[in-house]
This record gives sequence, C-alpha cells and structure tokens, in this order.
Amino acid sequence: MRILSQIALKLAWVAVVFFGITVISFWVIHLAPGKPTDLQTTLNPGASAVARERLEKLYGLDQPIHVQYGQWLGRMVRLDFGRSMSGDSRPVWDKIKERLPLTFGMNIVSLFLTLAVAIPIGVAAAWKQGGAFDRISTVVVFIGFAMPGFWLALLLMLLFGIVWPILPISGLTSLGFEKLSFWGKAWDLCRHLALPVFLYTFGSLAGMSRFMRASMLEVLRQDYILTARAKGLPARVVIFRHALRNALLPVITILGLSVPGLIGGSVIIESIFALPGLGQLFYQAVMSRDYPLIMGSLVLGAVLTLLGNLLADLGYGLADPRIRASGTDRGGEA
Repeated sequence: MRILSQIALKLAWVAVVFFGITVISFWVIHLAPGKPTDLQTTLNPGASAVARERLEKLYGLDQPIHVQYGQWLGRMVRLDFGRSMSGDSRPVWDKIKERLPLTFGMNIVSLFLTLAVAIPIGVAAAWKQGGAFDRISTVVVFIGFAMPGFWLALLLMLLFGIVWPILPISGLTSLGFEKLSFWGKAWDLCRHLALPVFLYTFGSLAGMSRFMRASMLEVLRQDYILTARAKGLPARVVIFRHALRNALLPVITILGLSVPGLIGGSVIIESIFALPGLGQLFYQAVMSRDYPLIMGSLVLGAVLTLLGNLLADLGYGLADPRIRASGTDRGGEA
C-alpha cells in the first residue's frame, strides 16, 4: 500500500507541475508583442479595422486571457490542440505528427552515438588520469564546449558542401528521390542527415564525457575500489564490475534532463539545414505568432521533461541495486 500511495502522490505532483507549466507558457506567449492577426492584416493594405476585429473574434483573441486558457485547457484534456492560425488552418497535432519522426530519429541516433563514445572516453580518461589520452581528450572537450554549434555547422557546410562537395547541405532528400531504390533512398537520407547528426553528437559529447570522467574519478577513490585494486583484480573487472555502474548515476541524471532537448535543441540545426522537423516547425510558429501550434510544441516539451525525470528515477534503480532495496524496505515497513 505504501508503494501505491507513493506512485499516486508522484502522479499527482506531475499533474500539478504540468498544469503550472501550461499556465506560465500560455501567459508568456501572450505577453510577446504582436498578434497572429497582425501578419494577416498589416501586410494587406485592403484589410480594415473591422476585418481585424472579425479575425480576433474568429480566433477567440477578443476574450480575456483566463477565458482563452480555459477554452484551450478544455480542448487539451480531450487531446485536441486546436487548429493552426497559419494559412492552412490544419489541426495542430497533425502538423506535429508529420515532423515528429525526423526530429526524434535524429536525436535518438545522436544520443546512442554520444553514449557509445562519451562513456568509453570518460572511463579511459579517469583510469589514466593525467596521461596523454586524458590531456588530449580534455583539449578536444574544451574545444567542443567553446565552439558554437551554428558556427561549426556553417564551417562544415562550407567544407563538405563547397570546398569538398561530397555531402548535401540543405533539405532532407535529393531531386529524383522517389525514383531511387530502397537502398538508394536510405543512402540519400543518410547523406543528408550526416552533418546534422554529427553536430548533435559533437555538441553533447563534450559535456557527457566530462560528467563521466568526473563521476568515474569519484568512484575510483572509494575504499571498495582501492581494496579491489589492492587485491590484484584485473583493471577490466574493477572498472566494469565494480566502478562503472555507480559512476553511471550522474550520467543517468543528464540523460533524463536531455530528453526535452529532443525538441528545443533541434531549432538551430534544423533551421540551418532546412530540415522539416519539430524544431523548424516551432521556430515558424513563434515567428507567425501561431498560439495553438506554440502551445502544442510546449506541451510536448513539458511531457518530455516529466517523462525524462521519470526515466531517470527508473534508471537509478536499474544502475544501483541499493535504490531498489531501499524502495522495497520502505514498502515492507508499510
């Protein structure tokens, strides 16, 4: 019963946090100067004040902000995010659903590549602290921290798209994509996504490897690790059986916090490479003051944030048996 009550309390807290996020987000986007109707009336010399009032009434913008929020919340509970205020007036969820696979696919591939490279780099740098590999990796990491992502993107576009024209630098597919075979289409997509995925990975690699190195150094200083090394256990056994699982706990925290970045971190890269993903869609929605589309993207980001925290909690239990044991003991006490 204690475990069930804890789960219910956590879900209730998640609901409260989610409600607070939606309230603040809805209020902030309405504070921004300009309205969605401005783009439809200001750029049209024939649009009168009466036409603007009719558009505001059509979109519900003539209502007080708390009334607008109540109407939006009522639709959102039914999983209806409304219709876009842009020219096509399509349902918001349909527009998000079209862009979702590309953004998630790129970021998930980048996340796996980051973990596959950052964890070995961090472990090796910590095990051979002060050695040549540690010094070289530190210099590379500092370069990664200091280099802006958009600047590196422009350099790579110049190098591999103009100086050595071996990779496409814009769009998702080439001309005549529909006529290609299955493997031809796969190769064409890989060529178009090579630079964006590399930028995602390189941007995350620096921080993740540094966190892994710092966490591994802390674990290697523990008494049980010193005892294992004094007993003459092989380095492979000390690292992978005794040290690595405990050193992964801070990395799991970073992974949980990086889940919302699946959307937010894509805005710049997708805009530079003209990729039809969620980041580009969110940027276009902000520029056009498309309130329903902005709120739909923010709600998705809030859900990912809360989901990331939940996955981090579950990851703690998988990485550290002591956390599972403590949870079981608390349940047994009830």
